[in-house]
Amino acid sequence: MSIRYAILGLLHYTDMHGYRIKEHIEKNFGHMWSINFGQIYPNLKDLLADGQIELRELMPSDDGGPYKKLYSITEKGREEFSRWLAESPERTMLLRDPFLLKFAFFGFGDDTQALELVDDQIELYQRQLERRLNNLRRWDRQGVYVRLLAELGITQNEMYLQWLQHARAEIEKNTAHAAKK
Repeated sequence: MSIRYAILGLLHYTDMHGYRIKEHIEKNFGHMWSINFGQIYPNLKDLLADGQIELRELMPSDDGGPYKKLYSITEKGREEFSRWLAESPERTMLLRDPFLLKFAFFGFGDDTQALELVDDQIELYQRQLERRLNNLRRWDRQGVYVRLLAELGITQNEMYLQWLQHARAEIEKNTAHAAKK
């Protein structure tokens, strides 16, 4: 997925400044898509040059904050987004998780360290699940598609937690078995 379409999609909901776009993608799309956040501002610049978004600079607040650049989608941007939306998506599902890469090689390391890293992941995904469950009502107000996607994130989160807990139990059992030898 190109970041430009994520930006255009978000701007369908409301006008946003760059940091808010970055924050929204990070918090809400992380379970389905990885992103290099250095791509956001260059894509905003390209979309602006292509006439697919407009820029409004807002005056600083009374407390002396910086000028904010507020982006909004143009008709040309809506047309391009509609064209992209009608295309068939890529067929491959990629899961890029640095933890899973490390996990593949835990057998070459220390089991105690592996368990600590699994515990860290369990804690991380439990916090993430709580946040997603708390936000579900808010996502429901955005329509059926957003709600269904939020439910998918929750289901994936629950599945990953279940797998992590299973992996933890297996590693502990394996460690105990190895200690007996």
